[in-house]
Amino acid sequence: MKTLVKTLLLAGALAASTAFAQVKVENAWVRATVPNQQATGAFLNITSDKDARLVGASSSLLPNVEIHEMAMENDVMKMRQVQSIDLPAGKTVELKPGGHHIMFMGLTEQVKEGGAVPLTLEIENSDGSKESIEIQAQVRALASGGKGHGQAHSHGGHGSRDNGAHKR
Repeated sequence: MKTLVKTLLLAGALAASTAFAQVKVENAWVRATVPNQQATGAFLNITSDKDARLVGASSSLLPNVEIHEMAMENDVMKMRQVQSIDLPAGKTVELKPGGHHIMFMGLTEQVKEGGAVPLTLEIENSDGSKESIEIQAQVRALASGGKGHGQAHSHGGHGSRDNGAHKR
């Protein structure tokens, strides 16, 4: 009987671990600010091995974090909050200046080049389950267009993470 219970528990744990998508975040960076600037953006590349959605973002250092998009409407570039960004299986989705990005608002101090900003991404998997992925986004110069080398982070649905990133 004990063997049956152990087998069922192990099977349940394995089934639960495969429910989460394997998500890879690369080239995560935040644009540096000037003194008294109250907003900036974060940019990154994100790839999920299963259909999923980016449904939220937060940072322990910043008061207001939202998912935004910039889009042309009637020949005017507009920025607005969006509720989610689809992450189609196997396709890299680029959050970049002039497109989808993470917006930090209500900054109380300058975000300086060379630092790092902790960022937690909230992912909703196709089965409705949610997971959090923690990364460190490097702060780059104001004029940076995202070129350059960012720290790559690989994430899965279970276990420890490499490069200082963790799922909780």
